[in-house]
Amino acid sequence: MGIIVQEQAGLFHLQSLGMSYIIQIIDGYPVHIYWGSQMNHREPMSDMLIHTPDTAGLDRLPQEYPQYGSGDFRNPAYQVELVDGTRITELTYTGYRVTKGKPSLTGLPAVYTEDKAEAETLELELTDAYSSLKVTLYYSIFADRNVIVRSAHFCNTGGQKLRLRRALSASVDFPGQRDLEMMYLSGAWAREGNITRKPLHQGETRIDSKRGMSSHQFNPFAALVTPETTEGQGEAFGFSLVYSGGFEADAEVDSFGSIRFSIGINSFDFAWLLSPGESFQTPETVMVYSGEGLGEMSRTYHRLYRTRLCRGKHRDEERPVLVNNWEATYFDFNADKLVSIAEEGAKLGVELFVLDDGWFGKRDSDNSSLGDWFEDRRKLPGGLADVAKRINGLGLKFGLWVEPEMISPDSELYRKHPDWCLHVPGRRRSEARWQLVLDYTRQEVRDYIFDSLSAIFSGVPVSYVKWDMNRCLTEIGSAELPPERQAETAHRYVLGLYELLERITQAFPDILFESCSSGGGRFDPGMLYYMPQTWTSDNTDAAERLKIQFGTSLVYPVSAIGAHVSAVPNHQVGRITPLEFRGNVAMSGNFGYELDLTKFTDEDKETVRRQIVTYKEVRGLVQKGDLYRLKSPFEGNQSAWMFVSEDKKEALVYYFQVTAVPNAPRSYLQLAGLQPEFGYEVLPEYSGSRSIYGGDRLMKLGLPLSYQQKDYESGWFRVRATDMLRD
Repeated sequence: MGIIVQEQAGLFHLQSLGMSYIIQIIDGYPVHIYWGSQMNHREPMSDMLIHTPDTAGLDRLPQEYPQYGSGDFRNPAYQVELVDGTRITELTYTGYRVTKGKPSLTGLPAVYTEDKAEAETLELELTDAYSSLKVTLYYSIFADRNVIVRSAHFCNTGGQKLRLRRALSASVDFPGQRDLEMMYLSGAWAREGNITRKPLHQGETRIDSKRGMSSHQFNPFAALVTPETTEGQGEAFGFSLVYSGGFEADAEVDSFGSIRFSIGINSFDFAWLLSPGESFQTPETVMVYSGEGLGEMSRTYHRLYRTRLCRGKHRDEERPVLVNNWEATYFDFNADKLVSIAEEGAKLGVELFVLDDGWFGKRDSDNSSLGDWFEDRRKLPGGLADVAKRINGLGLKFGLWVEPEMISPDSELYRKHPDWCLHVPGRRRSEARWQLVLDYTRQEVRDYIFDSLSAIFSGVPVSYVKWDMNRCLTEIGSAELPPERQAETAHRYVLGLYELLERITQAFPDILFESCSSGGGRFDPGMLYYMPQTWTSDNTDAAERLKIQFGTSLVYPVSAIGAHVSAVPNHQVGRITPLEFRGNVAMSGNFGYELDLTKFTDEDKETVRRQIVTYKEVRGLVQKGDLYRLKSPFEGNQSAWMFVSEDKKEALVYYFQVTAVPNAPRSYLQLAGLQPEFGYEVLPEYSGSRSIYGGDRLMKLGLPLSYQQKDYESGWFRVRATDMLRD
């Protein structure tokens, strides 16, 4: 395992427990040889040399970090503009280095190791002789995970300025005539996480965000899969960008059937000036290979992101059951109303009360006060400290909503600092939700936010923070940047955000931070580095959440997925669903309630009490177990998934039917992830009595499911390994 080098042949074989990735230097260019299931390295690989016709040029060479202008007419991985206005560079190989472990990235979130033995890193050094531009390609491969993490570092070692116009994180060329399809997550506000899958043909298939954030429309993730790939079989090649700003991911098929996949910061409206001696680091791309279908690809991402991307004390702790007052009160509340909801929550077993929007400035609606981070004493005469003390006295922890990246034109902060927002002189300042975006490229702006939030977190016993971001970036310019650096604003905004998040999370390590961007508008690996969970969608309708949570799990662990029970009729779609159905969907994530608990009937309260007791029993398995998706809501009326413990001795199964089916055929559910030779006791939640089956029977034949003739039916049950086994 690790990195095997054949210097004479120019071969680099990156090998993990079940995967190989092979690079070869040909005529000075790093060439992509192979990526797939593990290939043994018993003999020299000189016979793997790629030979192309002398007349073919670079356009036929499968490259690792291609350029444009020297004979390759496909999409380049980078482009540079020199001081004379020309845009031709030619990076060629000048050396390599292999190190133990995985390096961190300055100013950027990154996957990490806790022991250097977990990974090895290959650095390929490339140089353009004319401009003295030096680029280092990083490849970190994990010993026991089918994961490669790639990034690129640019350094201007010459004597003149140059400008990056394109700097992607990774590019991979798949050989000609490879029949692959592209999968990605698409959608919009309140309907995030839709799985899109389409065949690749000559031309380009592209997803991107020009919004300054990863976006509701497309997630910074894509996978190339074979046509026969399903949850449990077939090959999948995943690409996940650890970045929270605008991105692009592109699959280009050339006239010979070769596929070039590239991913990184969106090149649109991007530039970065490098003076002599300056450098630029791209975000990293996490590449996962699975030869056992989409499910294994997802579980590889889940384990990695849950344990080697998320950080801090809350990474491994079970997450609390919460109630959030937003859909219960919106802006119309006072201290007594908040405490009354918390009192009901305490009786039902809730562990955390979260005060959402409306507690600061003169915030009675969306149209004011963002940036004025001080308590509204009209609503809270005793301030946050008084409310938190009263709620803590009930045995609940206290949480708080903030939106620190925004500023309202109707605010004390804006009247004092109208230039602190992103803006372009002489142009209108586009408002969304009556708000503008603070210029996080500026240190004094970040310092103000840090000081304002620190004053609150230091004086109030805040255990949880929901960090929201409710609009995209427009008029992307900064009053502090010179003209030649204005195209750097969007990326500098993200770097500024990361700097602030690092400061605030390190200063308050006991606070559980949750990311939000009108729901899933910035659900990306970059944010998970600072905040281990994300509010998945503002849409809390349980039927819609089946798709949203199922799709999101394609790459993100359940421990990152916030899921709440809300009132009916649902506030987003008006649908009425049973409380049991809503609970079972929400318990398949970080569980909570977003409604007025004081309005529950006695029957509802008993249902909620049971849900909370159950979730506390199973949340360790939900949040840390291996997820197996059994039935897709994108493919039919039924959905199902299960969580399996690492030792495969325990599993939890949820199943759902959206609409009643007349004279329905009997439905069977085949389980997954169990040990075939184990005996498993199916606990009474399934049929009211205990039954014992072999693991092979549960996975091959499955169990019959019975639904009542009602819409929105659901159920759950547990299985446990037992020494007893009968036919």
